[in-house]
Amino acid sequence: MSFSTDISFNGSVVIHIAAALLIGPDGQTLLVRKRGTEAFMQPGGKIEAHEQPVNALARELEEELGLVIDPAQASFLGQFSAPAANEPGFFVQAEIFLLTIDTQVTPAAEIEEVIWIDPASDGDLILAPLTRDLILPFYRASLTATA
Repeated sequence: MSFSTDISFNGSVVIHIAAALLIGPDGQTLLVRKRGTEAFMQPGGKIEAHEQPVNALARELEEELGLVIDPAQASFLGQFSAPAANEPGFFVQAEIFLLTIDTQVTPAAEIEEVIWIDPASDGDLILAPLTRDLILPFYRASLTATA
């Protein structure tokens, strides 16, 4: 499977990424906002051609948040696709991993802001389509299924 950018989703350019549903000890989830943008999203980033998705995620989390993870601790949730938040006409195809952390994170690289939110609401934030339409609803459904 190639993780390079290609044209394949209804004729749109697809950006292959790895992203995390990061959950804190209180059940809140961490979202990030890139510098110069408005939408909050899951932390993560592009998968390089030579990388496995979980390794790309580990690299991106360390670069963007100073968060060092053991890739073996990341649980694969699935592959999700949505319009890209910051690249009009592009789609993201995301390999999503679940991680529970109890560590402080600090925005770095292109990340301007981090925020913990209650996954039951959107926190009145502008959210990336992937986060708003797929990841948070998926997480909410998993919470009600285990309740």
